[in-house]
Amino acid sequence: MIAVDLGSNTIRFVEFDGIKWGRSFEKIVRTAEGLHETQRIGSHAIERIVAAIAEAREHLDFSSQAVVAYTTAAMRLALNASEAIDAIEAGSGIRFIPIDAQKEASLTLSAVRYRLHKLGMKAEPFILADIGGGSTELIRYENGQSSAISLDTGIVTLSERADSDVALQKRIDDFKNDVRASLDRTEAAFVLTAGTPTTIAAYLNGMDYETYDPERINGYRLRLEECYRVYDELLAMDEDDRVRYVGVGRENLIITGILMVTALYETLGCEEAIIIDDGLREGIALEYYTAQDSK
Repeated sequence: MIAVDLGSNTIRFVEFDGIKWGRSFEKIVRTAEGLHETQRIGSHAIERIVAAIAEAREHLDFSSQAVVAYTTAAMRLALNASEAIDAIEAGSGIRFIPIDAQKEASLTLSAVRYRLHKLGMKAEPFILADIGGGSTELIRYENGQSSAISLDTGIVTLSERADSDVALQKRIDDFKNDVRASLDRTEAAFVLTAGTPTTIAAYLNGMDYETYDPERINGYRLRLEECYRVYDELLAMDEDDRVRYVGVGRENLIITGILMVTALYETLGCEEAIIIDDGLREGIALEYYTAQDSK
C-alpha cells in the first residue's frame, strides 16, 4: 500500500507491505501558504499538491497498490477544505481524508514507538513533539498510556504571523507559554519528529536535502547546543546555500522551525532529544495493516 500524508508544508508518500518499507517520496507544497490571512487553501497550493502527486507517480506504483491519504492541520483550519479536497481529487484521482488532531497524534505516536522498538531503544516514559507546518502535537507516553494536546502553532503559521524579528520572538515566547501550560516537566525522555529536527540532524551528519538518509537519522541523539550551532550557521548562509541543506520552500521557514525546537528544549528543561524520522505517513501505513489483520 501507499500511505500519503498531506501536511501544511509538505506532502509525504511511502510504500509498505506490512513487513518492509519500500520507496518513499516527499515534496514541499506549502499547503498553508496564506492561510493565516485568508482562512482558505489557495489555488496555487492546490496546483502544487496536484503536481507533487503527479511527480510521485513517477517514483511509486499507484496502479497496483491501495492508497490511503490523510490530511491535517491546514485542512482542519481552512474554510474551503471540502472544495480544496474535491479539487485535489479531480486533479489527481486521490481523495484525502481530513483527520483531527487526536488521530494525528495517535498515528504519529504509533510510528515513533514502532521505530524505537526496531532500534532497540527503551525511552519510556517519553514526551514526543511533532512540529508541523500548521500545528504542533505534544504527546506524553507512559506505562502504555498516552495523552496528547495540539497547539495551533506551526512553522508556516507562526512565520506568517510574525512580520519582524521582534514579532517572531514574541510568537516564540507565546509558544513557550503554551507548551509550559500543556505539559508538566516531570522526568521523561524527549523525542522529536518532523522536518526541522531531522534536517538539523542531517546537517550535523554531513547530509544535504538531496543526500538525506533516514536510516542515519533515526535514533540520533540531538543536543540543544547543536541546535544553537546549526541555527547560527544556517542563519549566516545566503538563501541559495541554505536551500542545499533544507530544500526549496523551506529556506526561511527553517529558521522559525529551529527556534521552535529550541523553545521546546528550553521549556521542558531538556539537553538532549532522540530524533525519529518516522511520523504520520508511517502511522497511516501501520494503521492500514492493523485493520487488515483484524478482518
